Amino acid sequence: MSNATAPSSDFAATPPPTQPTIEAFTFTGRGSEYFRIWIVNILLSIVTLGIYSAWAKVRRTRYFYDNTSVAGSSFEYHGNPIAILKGRIIAAVLIGGYQVAIRTNPKIGLLVLIPLMAAMPWLIWRSYQFKLYNSSYRGIRFGFKGSAGQSYFNYLLLPLLSAFSLGLLLPFAHQRTKKYLHSESKFGATHFSFDASVGAFYKIYLICFVIGVLGFIGIGVLFGSSLLALGAAGKHAGPAAFGGTFFMIILAMYAWMFLIIPLGLTMVQNLIWSNTKLGEHHFQSNLKWTTVFFIMITNLIAIVCTLGLFTPFAQIRALKYRLESVTLLAAGSLDHFIADAEPHGSAAGEGMSDLLDFDLSL
Repeated sequence: MSNATAPSSDFAATPPPTQPTIEAFTFTGRGSEYFRIWIVNILLSIVTLGIYSAWAKVRRTRYFYDNTSVAGSSFEYHGNPIAILKGRIIAAVLIGGYQVAIRTNPKIGLLVLIPLMAAMPWLIWRSYQFKLYNSSYRGIRFGFKGSAGQSYFNYLLLPLLSAFSLGLLLPFAHQRTKKYLHSESKFGATHFSFDASVGAFYKIYLICFVIGVLGFIGIGVLFGSSLLALGAAGKHAGPAAFGGTFFMIILAMYAWMFLIIPLGLTMVQNLIWSNTKLGEHHFQSNLKWTTVFFIMITNLIAIVCTLGLFTPFAQIRALKYRLESVTLLAAGSLDHFIADAEPHGSAAGEGMSDLLDFDLSL
């Protein structure tokens, strides 16, 4: 009779770990297609004195959603242009009232600004609800469960504290706003989660700050000798020489900042999406700084050379690269999500975010 011990049933029943399925995001939009949408939207918005802008937003957003897909399915946008138009009218009245008040009397303008700023976190909160509720994937809508109180903390208190701290709390505020948006967002009944640390945000800000300071020091050293030589020459140098040198210094500083901005954008997107999950499904972002910089600089040159007509092509190029740098590491099937009832949100908040050009997207 054998003395061998049978393996534990618990051990035998433990399934081997499964590797996640890599599902890449794809964007099939083309500049030539979007140019037609873009130019028609502009012309009709001008002809209708801005009324068509709500329909333009829906048409533009639907084009982007329809051409964005993952795991063989594209996204859908369900925004109602009438609701967006009403929201934009309310937002325009609020902003227009402030502009009239500030031009009439600065003190009255300040009194109008205070309640307007106090309402902004509420509008942002409702805008999140509206934007996500009107977005869907495979017939299931997204949603936002964050509270108004959290919005006031993230979009009123933290910006004030950051200002009083001379910007030292800015990375903390940035991390908290992204955590609020991602952690409180849902796909059906499944929550997103966000685990990027505050320290990781401080690291990005510190890297950009150090690179910026070193660049400005280098520019100062490079042009410092020229300024000293011009100062020694005195009147013989002439104002044109001083003006030309200062122009070159400012131009060099702008050029250096243009190098830092894509670096910061790259690190922030990679940090945010590589630390975001949907249930057990992970996301990963692999933007490359050199590619982001190349796209930004070539887009800028092309827009200037075409007097703005390259703008829709530039938007497609930038969006395509950003989206296709993100992948979904699916831990299992994407067919088991359950729909959930969500609040519709407010188109007034959506209209305000559009007018003030806020980026409230995920």
